Amino acid sequence: MKYMDAPGFKQNIPDALADVNLRESLSQVESGFVARRKAAVENMSEFESLRDRGRELKDHALDNLDFYLELFEKNCTEAGGHVHWASTTSDARNAILDICKNANAKTVTKGKSMVAEEIHLNSFLEANNITPVETDLGEYIIQLAEEPPSHIIAPAMHKTKDQVSDLFLKHHAKLGLNERQTEPEKLIDEARQVLRQKYYDADVGITGANFLIAETGSSIIVTNEGNGDLTQLLGKVHIVITTIEKVMPTLEDVSTVLRLLARSATGQEFSAYTSFSTGPKRPEDLDGPEEFHVVILDNGRSSLLGTDFQEMLRCIKCGACMNHCPVYQSVGGHTYGTVYVGPMGSVLSPALEGISTTRHLPNASTFCGRCESVCPMKIPLPKLLRRWREISFETGQAPMVERYGIQAWAWLAKIPWLYGPATRVAARGLAWAGRDKGRIRKMPLMNGWTNGRDFPAPEGDTFQAQWAKKRGKGAGRLVQ
Repeated sequence: MKYMDAPGFKQNIPDALADVNLRESLSQVESGFVARRKAAVENMSEFESLRDRGRELKDHALDNLDFYLELFEKNCTEAGGHVHWASTTSDARNAILDICKNANAKTVTKGKSMVAEEIHLNSFLEANNITPVETDLGEYIIQLAEEPPSHIIAPAMHKTKDQVSDLFLKHHAKLGLNERQTEPEKLIDEARQVLRQKYYDADVGITGANFLIAETGSSIIVTNEGNGDLTQLLGKVHIVITTIEKVMPTLEDVSTVLRLLARSATGQEFSAYTSFSTGPKRPEDLDGPEEFHVVILDNGRSSLLGTDFQEMLRCIKCGACMNHCPVYQSVGGHTYGTVYVGPMGSVLSPALEGISTTRHLPNASTFCGRCESVCPMKIPLPKLLRRWREISFETGQAPMVERYGIQAWAWLAKIPWLYGPATRVAARGLAWAGRDKGRIRKMPLMNGWTNGRDFPAPEGDTFQAQWAKKRGKGAGRLVQ
């Protein structure tokens, strides 16, 4: 599966806007995730105080990350597990490959994991003659379509029901399932028929982790399908692939954050399955893996500690920011060209991949603030997006015209007696240009806007003039 290139973000947009099926799929976001989250939050009077507590807990864990990671390793090892530290994506892939080879694995089942996407695990396993089978329904759909996820919690959000029906018919006909199903229940049942045997055939099961618990050495996955439990229980070996910021001090701390996660993600009070794994199968256990491995990836995250972007590591990957983002709702996830999409991805991707190849993403924001207002961890996403814009400008990543334009505007804005008259002249000029219908069809240097929609012509006085008039001051004076 391949991702579009992040540098092609602007070029990807026209195709996304013209995709009728994508438009249909994205139209369900507001009435689905957004409405359900709103209802769940309104039914919980202490939600805001819980957000504050969740932020405090995550900040404490990040401020003491080395201690809690070492404590997790100690307790995981004492429970019979193995911890593998991976500085880079290559280190993580190779660690997983070694474990699979030691188990003589030919097939592995996989639960949904964005970290596995980050390290491009499926293609790597296939190149080493190991067949990965996605067991989450959304991940299974996009695996058949040979596409990456377009959303953190709903990987196949961009697919319509008819597209899924066509995919199943195409790939399942060779298995004797020749009838094209159109009802969701029957499509789910068909997927279940195909996947059920895969759990038993797989030598290794790979899952992600929503959290790691330092005090017990446990990993936690949160799902609604039960596929994660089957993946981690039925194989001889269970591998957890996760990242350094997922560790939390205690079970009580995790329980607090879990109350925020499902409400923010899907509008549920709690997900259907919250599954804990602590080491391999014990002699008295009826089921479970013979080996338990946890691969913990850094991939640049430790470099964010102590910087402006440390707050991004509070993210619990609920997807609320993208569900509420007008940009994501317009173009979907694939347009971003990176593993992590939406507002959180536009902050995290430059940190992981470098601003030189992702500089368009921090600009994919209206700064409306919806992302920050719904983030359960109260991450100041607009502030962090703005900081990436500043870094892009300071390091010369932005085009020359853009840099000079900002410099010229900054120079003018520092001279109030000149800025006021200049903006009034500009506003009147734009008003004259849109005098026919109050809209401007084309504007120099603004093709990115006017190629897709008209620019509204200004009406009345400038903001500074109106504000000064309201305050009873000179109309041309810029209020300080």
